[in-house]
Amino acid sequence: MQRLTTLFVLFVLATGCAFSQNIQYVEYDMPNGLKVLLHEDHSTPIVAVTVMYHVGSKNEKPHRSGFAHFFEHLLFEGSDNIKRGEFDDYINNAGGTNNANTWYDRTFYYEVLPSNQLALGLWLESERMLHAKVEQIGIETQRQVVKEERRQRIDNQPYGKLLEETLKRVFKVHPYKSSVIGSMEDLDAAQEADYVQFYKDFYRPDNAILSIAGDINIAQAKELINVYFKDIPKGKGAIQRTFPQEPPMTKETRDTVYDDVQLPAVVLGYHIPAQGTKDFYAVQMLGQLLSQGESSRMNKILVDEQQKAVAAGSFPLQLEDPGANLTYAIANMGVNPAELEKSMDAIIEDLQKNLVPEKEFQKLQNQIENDFISANDNVQGIAESLANYEMYFGDANLINTELDRYRKVTREDLRTAANKYFNKNARVVLYWLPKTAP
Repeated sequence: MQRLTTLFVLFVLATGCAFSQNIQYVEYDMPNGLKVLLHEDHSTPIVAVTVMYHVGSKNEKPHRSGFAHFFEHLLFEGSDNIKRGEFDDYINNAGGTNNANTWYDRTFYYEVLPSNQLALGLWLESERMLHAKVEQIGIETQRQVVKEERRQRIDNQPYGKLLEETLKRVFKVHPYKSSVIGSMEDLDAAQEADYVQFYKDFYRPDNAILSIAGDINIAQAKELINVYFKDIPKGKGAIQRTFPQEPPMTKETRDTVYDDVQLPAVVLGYHIPAQGTKDFYAVQMLGQLLSQGESSRMNKILVDEQQKAVAAGSFPLQLEDPGANLTYAIANMGVNPAELEKSMDAIIEDLQKNLVPEKEFQKLQNQIENDFISANDNVQGIAESLANYEMYFGDANLINTELDRYRKVTREDLRTAANKYFNKNARVVLYWLPKTAP
């Protein structure tokens, strides 16, 4: 039976072009500018209530880095009608879970609750949008929490500053050069008035998408949404949507970072196009080809065959504006970083010169389809995907059709993208060395 099941899964993946996703949803705009997306699914008695705000680290003012991420923490502090520390209590007592995350372009909050608790989730999110407590006691509490998070995840983590140090060299103009979590100096310098203004500027219905998926009745959900959100006023003033675009890199930039690590690493940073563009799909597929799974090229060649690295990967950042691709490898004991870089370049040069073999290309397409479908196999994933597509592209239906864009990428497109974007004469090269290194 196990063998038959495995064969069936392989057959489905191999013939993926014959299958398509069909997630039905309702969308509408409220008078105050709030975009609403509703997906009805009665397969399980749960509901995901999510709100995505179109604000991320790129919206922060100079010397005020980390604000978007700070608010991810601060807005669990409470509101005019929710006492400090009670936000999580409401969720836990209802048998639900909740969390949030921040990126360069957006901030996302969600609750997953029993479906009879839909009103609770809507009330909590409306309180977060309109009545959040942005005051000194909560700011000081979360300032210490975020600083400790930075110490644990960035400052005291081996290779923890890898993304931060690379992007500030890849970007000189665009605000993507700033760290999402922010710097210690900026966290210390920010005042209550700064946070109050940030809340007024960005936490408003016309800068948000309310996306709900799960065991709901559409008509009843609309009535509840109207109760909790219709009286929230539209924000004042325009929100900046265009930013200084990064000029092309015209040469290779080399630098060295010394860190508390045992093994050297090599990092290559490249400019890549914005998500949603034709070339981006090819670049993303190259990232998967290079580093997804044990049989990926970088793992197979650098780690298994040559044994020059203990870990290696390549990942494009999915960003609203033209972004970056980071390719890295952590050297094995005794391996010279220059030799490791040479091997990394050889792998990329092979993609620039030769077409990906048909069998490997088919496997890559299967991985893409599997990942795409897996991302939407639960109500929270569906709610987030709908909001993402609506926010970035103005088309929530891409949850059903974006896979076709990946399917249209050819082996020739992969080779073209490798030549166009992985240019040795237009990149950042970082050697990440132990502090004891000469």
